[in-house]
Amino acid sequence: MGQIEQGLERALRTRPVPSSTEARLRFLLAAHRGSTRRVAAVLGVSQRTVQRWVTKKPGARRPPGPMQVRAIEEAVLTRWQPRIGARRRAQAEANGFVFHTRARFGFAAPAGSSDDPRVRWITQDLPGEVARELFAARDAGAGEQQQTVILARALGHAYFREGGGRAHGLHVAFSDVEFADFSIG
Repeated sequence: MGQIEQGLERALRTRPVPSSTEARLRFLLAAHRGSTRRVAAVLGVSQRTVQRWVTKKPGARRPPGPMQVRAIEEAVLTRWQPRIGARRRAQAEANGFVFHTRARFGFAAPAGSSDDPRVRWITQDLPGEVARELFAARDAGAGEQQQTVILARALGHAYFREGGGRAHGLHVAFSDVEFADFSIG
């Protein structure tokens, strides 16, 4: 998962996701009303395996392996605050969002121009159309590269072209994203 994808996921949550594997297993058990059978079905393991992971008996507890830890994380992320995520997504698509990033950003210009691509801190309001396009690309399984292209086009329009008022025809460069955060609402 790239920086943009992680930023979108963080923006859709209001509370942090449980960080430890034990806390994630407790969340999954609570979400499935304590049924180790249902949690096992979700994770693709046996019921007995889930029971070994969550037992409180000394010496009987077995930690999940790396593949199971990833499956647990994915299961928690898909079930963490679904209504809040949907509400925040709708809000971003309707009203837009603020995009905060540190990345290499600029456009192809003659040497020495102040708009050469370089690492910049950028905080920019972007409209709801960009949010709709980003979420649609993410839902379609687009990778980090396609999301970067969407953001480059939107940032170029808002930042360099000042909403379409100048600098038509510039090719915007947006790469080397160090972090990407989205503020909704």
